[in-house]
Amino acid sequence: MSDKKFTVLDFKRKKENGEKITMLTAYDCPTAELLDDVGIDAVLVGDSVGMVLLGYDSTVNVTMDEMIHHAKAVRRGVKNAFLIADMPFMSYQAGDDDATRNAGRFLKEAGCEAVKIEGGQEVAARIKAINNAGISVLGHIGLTPQSAHKLGGYKLQGTDPESAERLIQDAVCLEENGCFGVVLECVPGVLAKEITEKLSIPTIGIGAGVNCDGQVLVTHDLVGFFDKFVPKFVKQYARIGPTIKKAIESFKNETEAGKFPDDEHSY
Repeated sequence: MSDKKFTVLDFKRKKENGEKITMLTAYDCPTAELLDDVGIDAVLVGDSVGMVLLGYDSTVNVTMDEMIHHAKAVRRGVKNAFLIADMPFMSYQAGDDDATRNAGRFLKEAGCEAVKIEGGQEVAARIKAINNAGISVLGHIGLTPQSAHKLGGYKLQGTDPESAERLIQDAVCLEENGCFGVVLECVPGVLAKEITEKLSIPTIGIGAGVNCDGQVLVTHDLVGFFDKFVPKFVKQYARIGPTIKKAIESFKNETEAGKFPDDEHSY
């Protein structure tokens, strides 16, 4: 682990050196501290907070104020990792001014170092405007959860020649308009490899195979907090959900039986 601050320049440096980039999500200070202690390169305050922590059915419900709240908490736990926040639904789609103003809030109010925007050529003007304001932007194409209904659900993208070519064009467009990197979500590994080789900026994969320049996962998925649904691209490195549930059951049973607190845990 390095104590050196990861910057936007390190993304391209790692790609050029053939070094993989690591990125995970955080929505609170304690989790952010754990990721930072391990040396994760970049921490993403994802709008996935809506489904992971807030009980929403999708990411569409998440507001700017909710994202700012969680980003501020994560900022307190991050010292060395590069901090990125998701631009939530309708925080950038309406126009360049709205997009730039909302992106600026993440830097000014929450101390983030970049924002992430879903979409390809259709959001190029927004990305350019935000970049012109001096704000770094990470792109996101493939399966874009905010547009899941438009895409026909949460499914693999770029599976036919036409849609694959469109994703390639989207990726090139994002680079041309100033993105420092592009997240590729749920695209075939062969296509992700082609895009990665075509771009001079790094690709960060999630369900996009091993040939991307880096990988990102939702931390709660990685540690096995939930077990009702595990996406194919998620590897559970632990299963803390059942462990937490067992601990809570033990507390309940011992309290009801009058075994807790015992002498050891009393004053």
